[in-house]
Amino acid sequence: MTEQLLAGKNIAILVANGFEEVEMTEPQRALLKAGAKPKIISPEQGLVNGWHGAAWGHYFPTDRHVGEVLAADFDLLVLPGGDRSVAKLATNPHTRRIVGSFVDAGKGIAAFGKGVELLALVERIKTRTVTGADSARAALEAAGAVWSEDAVVQDRFLLTAQSSENMADLIDAMLRHFEAAVEQRKQAA
Repeated sequence: MTEQLLAGKNIAILVANGFEEVEMTEPQRALLKAGAKPKIISPEQGLVNGWHGAAWGHYFPTDRHVGEVLAADFDLLVLPGGDRSVAKLATNPHTRRIVGSFVDAGKGIAAFGKGVELLALVERIKTRTVTGADSARAALEAAGAVWSEDAVVQDRFLLTAQSSENMADLIDAMLRHFEAAVEQRKQAA
């Protein structure tokens, strides 16, 4: 079923230098396998550098610059964590525009670890139940979200996860979540 529902879907993966590498590469790999078309969106030009463990990781080619992207160009959104990446994206006005447009449209979003903090920027997550990195809790609660201690939380179009310790379970949850989001949008059309 995954291959049918996600085949051909354009999926934005929003990252900046210092993103948590496994939180980008594992979803990207699973989405490609499901027939989707994941695209790396970044404020970096050409290449974006991941963070792996306690040091800089690999470089990855970017597909589109964040300033040239509209949420309407994509069906789904992935927000990997990483302290440096989230800090840089949080200061970029295009991040607010893109994430806010996904929230407003009710399009599927999967946010991992520290990446969940980017949802607080849009100030449109009041009453949504979320989880993520503990460091994101205060910002999300200030934005009106309801914090959960669960490892993975789904609230309508939004899937949030605390960490990447068990990526296989997170990937399964993300694929099921994205399938449901695509099906809901198909039925609403």
